[in-house]
Amino acid sequence: MIISGTVIADSSTIIHDGAVVVDGDEIVAVGERTDVVDTYPAHDERRLDLVAPGLVGGHIHSVQSLGRGLAEDCELLDWLFDYVLPMEATLNAEEMEVAAKLGYLELIETGTTTAIDHLSVAHADRAFEAAGEMGVRGLLGKVLMDRRSPEGLLEGTDEGLAETERLIRRYHGSFDDRIRYAVTPRFAVSCTEACLRRSRELADAYDGVRIHTHASENEGEIETVQSDTGMRNIHWLDEVGLTGEDVVLAHCVWTDESERELLAETGTHVTHCPSSNMKLASGIAPVVDYLDRGINVALGNDGPPSNNTLDPFTEMKQASTLQKVDNLDPTVTPARTIFEMATVNGATAAGFDRLGALRPGWRADIIGISTDTTRATPLYHPLSHLVFAARGEDVEFTMVDGEVLMDDGEVTVADADGIRQRASEIADSLDLEAARESAQEVKP
Repeated sequence: MIISGTVIADSSTIIHDGAVVVDGDEIVAVGERTDVVDTYPAHDERRLDLVAPGLVGGHIHSVQSLGRGLAEDCELLDWLFDYVLPMEATLNAEEMEVAAKLGYLELIETGTTTAIDHLSVAHADRAFEAAGEMGVRGLLGKVLMDRRSPEGLLEGTDEGLAETERLIRRYHGSFDDRIRYAVTPRFAVSCTEACLRRSRELADAYDGVRIHTHASENEGEIETVQSDTGMRNIHWLDEVGLTGEDVVLAHCVWTDESERELLAETGTHVTHCPSSNMKLASGIAPVVDYLDRGINVALGNDGPPSNNTLDPFTEMKQASTLQKVDNLDPTVTPARTIFEMATVNGATAAGFDRLGALRPGWRADIIGISTDTTRATPLYHPLSHLVFAARGEDVEFTMVDGEVLMDDGEVTVADADGIRQRASEIADSLDLEAARESAQEVKP
């Protein structure tokens, strides 16, 4: 297949009348359209307005999609224990599958082709199967919670880690290596020292398995960890082995100088979730400082209950403008930097190579964006448009590993209307009162 249009091959390469050639699951050529069409005359051509690499969600919660709009005007720990954990605790296997499918459907519709996905404690296999069935690429993990957890989510340490290992053996490298595993303790507040240390041991036992958790999102969280351990959050995670090149830490809003030095020294990845951090009033992550230190910073949405959307274009604009106002400097986080956070930086955090740009020999994860909108008129700079003006609804074409998941705005790999209908039915039937009472008993 030849995919042609204005090609944004990476943050510094734009071909205004360009084309990308896909053969199987790889890109085999990128260049001027006339040259490409002449060289590959037997390939069918798909014309699009803007052609870009698929975006990478560096931290999402697909299974929280059923909680969109459920928890408003709350700070983190109230939001988590009063609403989100009770919701997760009530979902049965079929409901968890629908929740995951709803999340993956939104990813496909809005141009995210790869996600680092923090699931829930139970029924994680349903999300793995949903991701495989719907064709997205992902680093997924079942959540570990062995303390301060409500009924329905609290697990014994041995039980949770044994289930994690079963899932690693079943799904790590599955679906033609589109799906990989991350050991996923929820955060230090809800995990014992034994759970965290053994998470590191388990990740080390399997090649390519990574670690994904939350860290230093909220001052109350940090106070709880410091009360428990006598250490600040990042230092505690380092003590138990949860830093390093194979570790993705979501948020890292509140870090001091020593913690930032530690993140840089260990090569730990950070995922910035600006909309969620703003909505929960958690604070502003020091992204410019992280980047200046050489820390790899990816971009994520977090979950629909703390963001209300998985639209990656929203996060790109928020990430840039938030840092500009926080630093009182309009030159920081330009479109090029933000686009890298949403593509190659996210791919690096997730551990996927040859991903995040349109280059020969790289994975054929490609999106097409319509510019037939007033917001795209006039269009001086395609990359600036993607970061500051485009929206997820502008995506009309989504491809992963050379497979078309959406074309002309119609999802081809799932019954989108059926998923939305079933999700609405489940949401209408949720009864959270008993789960809320259990969560209040363990709330920090």
